[in-house]
Amino acid sequence: MKVSFFLILFFLTGFYVSPSLMLALIGLLTSLVLVLLAFVLLPYFTELLSTDHRPPVIGPISNQLIHFRTLYDYMTSHARKYPTFRFITPSHSEVYTVDPVNVEYILKTNFANYTKGEYNIGTMKDLFGNGIFTVDGAKWRHQRKLASFEFSTKVLRDFSTVTFKSNTVKLVKKISLLAAAEETMNMQDLLMKSTLDSIFKVGFGFDLDTLSGLDEASNRFMKAFDDSNGLVYWRFVDLSWRVKRFLNIGSEAALKDNIRIIDNFVYDLINNKREQMKNGNLYRDKEDILSRFLMESENDPENMTDEYLRDISLSFVIAGKDTSANTLTWFFYMLSKHPFIQEKIAKEVVSATEANDHTSIDDFALKLTEVALEKMHYLHASLTETLRLYPAVPLDGKSAEKDDVLPDGYKIKKGDGVGYMAYPMGRMTYIWGEDAEDFRPERWLNNGVFQPESPFKFTAFQGGPRICLGKEFAYRQMKILAAFLVHFFKFKLVDESKEATYRTMFTLHIDDGLHLYALPRFSHE
Repeated sequence: MKVSFFLILFFLTGFYVSPSLMLALIGLLTSLVLVLLAFVLLPYFTELLSTDHRPPVIGPISNQLIHFRTLYDYMTSHARKYPTFRFITPSHSEVYTVDPVNVEYILKTNFANYTKGEYNIGTMKDLFGNGIFTVDGAKWRHQRKLASFEFSTKVLRDFSTVTFKSNTVKLVKKISLLAAAEETMNMQDLLMKSTLDSIFKVGFGFDLDTLSGLDEASNRFMKAFDDSNGLVYWRFVDLSWRVKRFLNIGSEAALKDNIRIIDNFVYDLINNKREQMKNGNLYRDKEDILSRFLMESENDPENMTDEYLRDISLSFVIAGKDTSANTLTWFFYMLSKHPFIQEKIAKEVVSATEANDHTSIDDFALKLTEVALEKMHYLHASLTETLRLYPAVPLDGKSAEKDDVLPDGYKIKKGDGVGYMAYPMGRMTYIWGEDAEDFRPERWLNNGVFQPESPFKFTAFQGGPRICLGKEFAYRQMKILAAFLVHFFKFKLVDESKEATYRTMFTLHIDDGLHLYALPRFSHE
């Protein structure tokens, strides 16, 4: 509508200015369009004519813009023909691969050559700053070392388990009310709130209680964070984002507003935690992750600034909230599509916990021990199968520091983007067999026991030096949530004819949420 209005206004103006001026303006606009087309297309045609042994060219980077809403399926369609391919930008090539041998080479064998790189860091920095997902070198090693220590402690493992259970009990009770009233629910929204509450308790020592819906500040933070996730991802296909940021218009103006909400929330969190520590309200042997980083900042205030702590905190949020909640959302979508699998998991949960029809919610929490969770091989396989088809991070990009040659023989130039594609990889028949697109948890079991695959074939948690530190942490949280919910409820899609689609962003959200009915399994609940 706005474009039409300005075009009409432009041509009407021609009645009030001289024809020569009108022609000059039209010529100027035409020239600008031609320059823009040349800027985008000339590098593309130049690379098409190249005889160097480079990955096949799919098109200019603008193709990703055109197919942005279905980007991961668009990439999948090309990966079926070319395991390694590229798009052309005005400054470099963006190379993508689904070849597990290439993935291992990028993530492990020649790890030093494939960093986040200036291009990726520059695009993501406004939101993620110097957090672990967007830094290389000394800062990455520093955060990795501190996080590695935290995730390896028994104190954190025990504390997180208690937190996951207590927040899941709240979720079960909320769903019980909805089920009793035969109301629909947006499962994605509920899971996002529950996991956000958990990561804030485990990570920062605060009870948000987002799930209750009463904490307006945390709800604003969650929405701002999710919207920023999508807006920053949009930058990778929007060649004009820097101009829009400079002019503070469009998507960049919206991003700036969202980041302001995020920053205010996180800085308040850091200040409140610092005050708690000063007042001695914490037990030093049982502190949350943020407290550990604040203690570190006392020893190194010059480098461990509040801004750096903010960046680290947001990294934990996206790792602890989005990945688990997204996976569980797709998990319940698949269970609703495959009720036989849903029932099989429910029976396994009963067998592992020895719960029965009369076990209360609180008693079930006591029965859901570490030993019981370890017995749930089919549940573990079902969550892993969900991650195979719907990885929490569907695409992950690196940047080549030097010229190189991939194991498949294709040449990489310094400055090229080099990404592996977890979402398409899960759909490749030459990796997973003819039933690659089928949801089949049994592919992960050998005589009923879960069998992992190479992290370079199943890339949901990365591999090599940057392999996800929170992998076991995430599985524990997901298994606790899944076991509780499947034990007490049967889930059914509100619209069984509707296929779920994703929202294109860093993490794989279901677009418009997951709308389900929950049916109580036991009449007394």
